[in-house]
Amino acid sequence: MSTPIQRQLLRLATAGSVDDGKSTLVGRLLHDCKAILADQIAHVKTVSEARGGDFDFALLTDGLRAEREQGITIDVAYRYFATDKRSFILADCPGHVQYTRNTVTGASTADVVIILVDARHGVLEQTRRHLAVVGLLRVPHVVLAVNKIDLVNYDEAVYTGIAKEVGQLADQLGIADLKTIPVSALVGDNIVERSENTPWYDGPALLEVLETATGRSDISGRALRFPVQYVIRPQTDDEYRDYRGYSGTVASGTVSVGDDVIVLPAGRRTTVSGIDRAVVTATATAVAERPNAVAGEAVTVRLADNIDVARGSVIVAAGSSPGTRRELSATVAWLSERPLTVGARLLIKHTTTTAQAIVTKITGVLDLDTLGVIDAAGLDLNDIGKVQLKIAAPLAADPYSSNTITGSFLLIDAHDGWTLAAGMIDDEEGELL
Repeated sequence: MSTPIQRQLLRLATAGSVDDGKSTLVGRLLHDCKAILADQIAHVKTVSEARGGDFDFALLTDGLRAEREQGITIDVAYRYFATDKRSFILADCPGHVQYTRNTVTGASTADVVIILVDARHGVLEQTRRHLAVVGLLRVPHVVLAVNKIDLVNYDEAVYTGIAKEVGQLADQLGIADLKTIPVSALVGDNIVERSENTPWYDGPALLEVLETATGRSDISGRALRFPVQYVIRPQTDDEYRDYRGYSGTVASGTVSVGDDVIVLPAGRRTTVSGIDRAVVTATATAVAERPNAVAGEAVTVRLADNIDVARGSVIVAAGSSPGTRRELSATVAWLSERPLTVGARLLIKHTTTTAQAIVTKITGVLDLDTLGVIDAAGLDLNDIGKVQLKIAAPLAADPYSSNTITGSFLLIDAHDGWTLAAGMIDDEEGELL
């Protein structure tokens, strides 16, 4: 019996302005990687011919009828594919400014974000906004795809000018790894293989970059953060009648039996006495004891002492406790059509905790032209701004720069449950933008 091939997983997302060719690029990438079934290719060919045009690669990704009718992508479309070297989860994000919230969603977990720019139009406001989002989200790798290079006759000067401008923006936004590639999604230039149409470009094709890019840094080596999602206390008379376990997913670090830990916000110190994980087979589900668990694993932790632990508690390493906060300085991407003003009362969702919050101050908004922070009395749809919050319950929070899970949060409308903003906690100096 052969052993299944284990390929390293890479999460990537695409972003760009409307009609920059994101869906066409993704369709071309999937097609040239032979990740599309023959019957789907035949269907797209039939639809394309019925419209009187050439093969429309965008139809390989735009599955919603509304998208096809409008000719735009209106939701994050996730695609899964693999090459001989690795597996991919791809989020094709919408380009219209109205759907910037979807770009935040798609880029938040990405290892690589591909930002497309139409070679004919150059850098637009939405390009700047997407660069700001990926910079704030600390996306490790950014690829600038200067698309439709064939429509400017493969002009090196056009490509160089766009690459230089975006490079300067990336420096301002703290984007450390930026690669630029001239591509034509429609023709296939520099997508899977290097193109002879751009002899002045000596860099890799897009697929080469994706197959060699590293993922986000290993969070297993960071300080332990274990948000408690559920307290398990079976109401039985058997061997589990005294069982008390705390279930959740290890957000960062490693937890081992015998570790000294602190439970926040109570601040009580104790020791890990056991770690359990469910083992599911075809016939039954059993509980297996584990010596340790690493970031990303869902387990149940048992503690040596019977202390107050509830959903929303966070178990942290005793030697690296973040403490708790009732006030936060943060950078938020405002995603609601209703403006944010000082005094607004909202809900904050941080790891497994949901608490009431009030906006005490709005300290500025990002100017997309200068990339500086300017004074603002409020935040409008798609603004990226700095705010100060007062929280009704103490949060075990880290700066986003040191832990993207315990350093991030959502702001939610308390009345209808709609997500209003994605937030990132600033460091001690109040800097994130």
